[in-house]
Amino acid sequence: MKIKFLLTALFAILNLLPTLLYGQSENRELINFDNGWKFSTGDFSDAMEADFDDNAWSLLDLPHDWSIEGKVDRNAPTGGSGGYLPAGTGWYRKHFTLRKSDLRKDHIIMFDGVYMNSDVWLNGEHLGNYPFGYNSFWYSLDDHLIAGENVIAVKVDNSNQPASRWYSGSGIYRHVWLISTDPVHVKPWGIYITTPEISEGSASVIVETRVENHSGSPRKMSVISKVLASDGSNRGHAESALQVLDGWDQKVTQTIYVAEPLLWSPDTPYMYSLVTQVTVNGKIVDEVHTPFGIRSMVYDPDKGFILNGKSVKMNGVCLHHDGGCIGAAVPEDVWERRLKLLKEMGCNAIRTAHNPVAPEFLDLCDKLGFLVMDEIFDEWKIGKVRYGYNMYFDKWAEKDVISFIHRDRNHPSVVMWSAGNEIREQPVEGGEKLLRQLLDIFHKEDPTRPVTVGCDNIAADDHPARIEFLEMLDIIGYNYVDRWHERRELFYSIDKHAHPGWKMVGTESVSNGGVRGSYSLGKDAEKAVPNYNTRMIRAEQLWKFVSMNSYVIGDFMWTGIDYLGEALWPTKNASSGVIDLCGFPKDGYYFYQSLWTVEPMLHIFPHWNWEGREGLVMPVLAYTNCDAVELFVNGRSYGEKRLEFPRQGNSGSWNRYDLPQKNATTADLHLSWDVPYEPGSIKAVGKRNGAIVCTETIETTGAPFAIKLTADKGLLYAGKKGVAHIAVEVVDDKGRVVPTADNMISYTVTGSGKLLGLDNGNPSDHEPYNSGQRKVFNGMGIALIQAGENMGSVKLTASSGGLKDVTIEVIVR
Repeated sequence: MKIKFLLTALFAILNLLPTLLYGQSENRELINFDNGWKFSTGDFSDAMEADFDDNAWSLLDLPHDWSIEGKVDRNAPTGGSGGYLPAGTGWYRKHFTLRKSDLRKDHIIMFDGVYMNSDVWLNGEHLGNYPFGYNSFWYSLDDHLIAGENVIAVKVDNSNQPASRWYSGSGIYRHVWLISTDPVHVKPWGIYITTPEISEGSASVIVETRVENHSGSPRKMSVISKVLASDGSNRGHAESALQVLDGWDQKVTQTIYVAEPLLWSPDTPYMYSLVTQVTVNGKIVDEVHTPFGIRSMVYDPDKGFILNGKSVKMNGVCLHHDGGCIGAAVPEDVWERRLKLLKEMGCNAIRTAHNPVAPEFLDLCDKLGFLVMDEIFDEWKIGKVRYGYNMYFDKWAEKDVISFIHRDRNHPSVVMWSAGNEIREQPVEGGEKLLRQLLDIFHKEDPTRPVTVGCDNIAADDHPARIEFLEMLDIIGYNYVDRWHERRELFYSIDKHAHPGWKMVGTESVSNGGVRGSYSLGKDAEKAVPNYNTRMIRAEQLWKFVSMNSYVIGDFMWTGIDYLGEALWPTKNASSGVIDLCGFPKDGYYFYQSLWTVEPMLHIFPHWNWEGREGLVMPVLAYTNCDAVELFVNGRSYGEKRLEFPRQGNSGSWNRYDLPQKNATTADLHLSWDVPYEPGSIKAVGKRNGAIVCTETIETTGAPFAIKLTADKGLLYAGKKGVAHIAVEVVDDKGRVVPTADNMISYTVTGSGKLLGLDNGNPSDHEPYNSGQRKVFNGMGIALIQAGENMGSVKLTASSGGLKDVTIEVIVR
């Protein structure tokens, strides 16, 4: 008992320590407002009224996407762009209670994202309409709050279709927050942090804080800003006095010097915290914590991107916002798993294609170390789809850009803005005037970051981008730089010669995607016509150029992960990613890993189950960062192949080299052998300087024998809505994944949790995501389970005809 008491006391002291050291405001409350919403699809003429009867509606927690709960339908109005899933209109209502004393505070409601055309009411009073489906937005509640029960009603209208070129989802698909503050407080998104001067010994941190006063009279106050290290130590502070009139806001600018700063970078993503306190008569009335990083960056027309004084090539991917089987309402755990996979691939940069992302996505990029091209629009005034953003551009674009910048500009991961993707104003006379208007907003609200646009009409035969448009950009963004004529081989060099002062980045480029595990040798019994031995060539040639020319800032390939929509029936999703919708790496994943990482790695493909094709000569390929690989088929060597990139030139004198010669057998960035198929095994042995550093073996498997379940984590936390990914594999009697298996699996969940979604990566599988059953695809599938509110455990049981049931348990604390 004594030990328990001491531990309890220690825990309490540790919790109080930040308050004892730095003070704390009791007035600011950030309340997660996700739980306990009523929901119904359809339109209602009076659902905004406080006394509307919503007892028959569903009770659910946010984030919520109702489109993903529907069926894939070839005739859906969203079409292939929306993954053939439903849209429509939906309503949300939340009842909450306030005390009379709460009304002395200011209150806002913050929506991180609602798709789309949302209207919000409080107690029957209309707060506003917001059409953009991806930005965060907020409303003041103070004019209509009452003591007792209050009702927030939200109408979401996604009925006009098509409204997007990709799957958008429908509903309040991101978090909602109730923020209550003292009438004197920091304005929402009112803190702006920059680090303009950095040396080895010191960094200047410039803090702009905007404080507003709703107290009813002028107020004198102080703004105290403290920079805290990750261990909580105070690394510098500043204090400023000011007076703010009632109903006004005022900006104060402070400089804090941090000694011996730890710099943020993809390799060392060190984060500080800025604590902002507003005091009136010595009492803290507001306190805000803002994570930030200290880093310097320069974009040079010859040297590319320079971070903290060092050249860094952006090894990038483009990402859409959906999470596959869970649609647009993506839990943070899902993004964390995906981003860690990309990090292991060697990726260090992400383009948010083609819209603002959830705030927690950028938090993860800060934490894990990604460079982000933060993009806002897919169209301006000239639309691409019938009900796209062009309908709202004139009225909303300036407001949306300002909100977008203010929300995201303190993230060290954000190193570049993108004002749009494949904008149709590129070739139009006067398009540069619209670009100028947007650039002026970006440069005013954040002069520290350059702005680009993903341009797909550079050098196009039909409607080429106007030079006036391109030269206005801070950085020229190329979508598919190798698309036209001799640029397939010359890439950026033509424009570098013609415009030596241009700064250039590959905003979107061909990738090495495809459908995971789907290999074909063709139908000819005498000759193999494979579908897997050429798709990497274009990406290889591009990467050779990008990596060897320092003026190219980097490249963002399309895409890092498969995404819903932008599909043709019978497929429902695009398969351009190197990771599928389950989060399983494809062969292309290992292609980029071989280029972007140094730890020895080796990947061979295809699978070795080709019954009926015995004796057929077929290619076996390898991706590796080793300099030599030897291939064995059933123990017999088919020779050693070698690669070297970049190749060495002479050093010191003729025919002398710094490193031993590799004697490469190919100029490609992959290795290939042609071998006759025979059941058994293929084994690849990777070598560096003659020493074996890694191996990989693929075997012919037996028939499906069992289901294997593997969780990415064994512990979830009650109430935090954590997600565990359960990999589902159909294996043979030796535990090997059967690469051709397509067994239907049924799932049941018991305990403290729920089944969030099922997927298999098959773009042509139309089984509803919430049906509780799904086939494995090429031997594999995924089940997502989410923790409930109670402690205990959650169990997932998988069943399939002819296979033994299997159960996996995840602890919930």
